[in-house]
Amino acid sequence: MKRLFAMLLVLSMLLGVATVASAEGATKLTMWTFIAQHQEFFEKAAERWNAANPDRPIEIEVTTLGYDDMHNKLKVALQADEGAPDICDVELGQFPNVLAYSDKLVDLTEAMSPYMADLVKARLEIYAKDGKYYGAPLHVGAMVSFYDKGLLEEAGVNYEDIKTWDDWYDAGVKLKEAVPDAWMGTVETSTQWVASLMLAQQGVDWQDDDLNATINTPELAKVIDTQKSWLEAGICETCPGGQPDTEEGKAYIANNKIASVIMPFWFMSRFTDEIGESCKDRYVVAPCPVFEEGQMHSIGQGGTGTVIYANGTNPDLAAEFLIFAKIAPEGVQQIWEVLGFDPCNTAIWDDDSIMKTDDNKFNQYFIGYPIDALIPIKDEIGYIRSTSVSPTINNYLGTTLWNEVYVDGVDTAEALEEAQDAIESDLF
Repeated sequence: MKRLFAMLLVLSMLLGVATVASAEGATKLTMWTFIAQHQEFFEKAAERWNAANPDRPIEIEVTTLGYDDMHNKLKVALQADEGAPDICDVELGQFPNVLAYSDKLVDLTEAMSPYMADLVKARLEIYAKDGKYYGAPLHVGAMVSFYDKGLLEEAGVNYEDIKTWDDWYDAGVKLKEAVPDAWMGTVETSTQWVASLMLAQQGVDWQDDDLNATINTPELAKVIDTQKSWLEAGICETCPGGQPDTEEGKAYIANNKIASVIMPFWFMSRFTDEIGESCKDRYVVAPCPVFEEGQMHSIGQGGTGTVIYANGTNPDLAAEFLIFAKIAPEGVQQIWEVLGFDPCNTAIWDDDSIMKTDDNKFNQYFIGYPIDALIPIKDEIGYIRSTSVSPTINNYLGTTLWNEVYVDGVDTAEALEEAQDAIESDLF
C-alpha cells in the first residue's frame, strides 16, 4: 500500500506537466499556462527551436494549471520576486494586474523590433505600459462576421452588400419575411463582444485616459438602442448561454438557422471543433458592418499575452525563444495551421502558400478562404483597453446592464445612469 500510495503521489504531481527532452547541456526553462492547447504548442515550438539552434538547446517544462490558480500564483510570485516560472501565459483580462509588477518582467520591445513593421500595433498596445511591450500575443482576435451565405441568398441578400449596421438590419427583415424560422443573429447578455466593437467604431472606450468608467454616454446608448431594434423587429433573440462562446450558444448555432455570427476570428475553431458538421460549407467569413463608412471594421478581442520573468533562469534566451514561437514568421505559421488563429504578424497573411492551402481544416470548413476577410481591413483593426478598472466594468455589464435593457426592457437612459453610479461606487 505504501508503494502504491507513493506511485499515486508521483502521478498526481506529474498531471498537467510535460517536459520536452533536448540535447545535453540544454538550458531548462519552466512555463505556466492555463490552456492545454498552448502547452502542446510551446512543446512543439521548443522542438523547432532545438532543431534550428543546436548550439543553444532548451529543455522546456510546461505546466497547465487552472485559470484562477495560475494567475493567483503568478501574482504572488511576482510580488515576492520568487517562484515565478521563466515563461507564463497571462489572459487578457488579467494582464493589467500582472503589469503592476512590470519591473519583474522583461521588456520585449527590442526582441520584437525586427518584426514590428508587420505586427498589428493595436494588439500590442493591450500588453503595453509606458510605451514598452511586456506581452507577446498569440493572435489578433479580429472581430469578423460569419455569414450563412445560402440562408441569406434564400432571402435575396448578398452578404457582400452588407456594409453598415443599417444594411445588416434590412437584411434581417428580408430574411425573416422569406424564412420565418431563421434569425439574423443574436444579442449578448453576459458579455460584450459586439458592444465593444460598436463602441470602438464610434471612437470611444469603456473608460477614459484617467481610468474613469465611461458608461453613461451617447455612444453606448446608440449601441444599446441599435441592438434593441433588432429584438423589437424580431430579427434576433437573446443568445442562449448569454453569448455564442458557451455550450448553449454553440448548440444554438448548430441546431438553428442563424444568418450571422459576429465573433473574433478565433471562433473558427469553435465551428470546426465544437459546432461541427451541421454548419460545414454554410458560412463565409467577412468584415463586420460599421455605423458609417470610414469607421474601423474590427477590433482585437480575447487573447493571451505571454510574459518573461526578469529574474528567471535565462531571461534573454527565454525572450528570444518566445519571439521565435509567437512572433517570427515560422512560429505564426504554426499558430494558423494548428490553432486557426489570426497571427499578430501579418507578413504571412498575403502568403497563399500558407494561408490558402486546401488541406487546412479551416479552409475546408468555410466557404472561400477566411483570411480574405482580414486582408482588406488590415489597417482598420482597433482595440478596447483592458485596465485595472475593466473587471469591475465587465462584471456589471455582464451580470446587470445587458439583462436590464435587453431582457427586462428597462429604459436605456435610466439603465445607463444607474450603471454609471453603481460602477463608480464599486471602484471608489
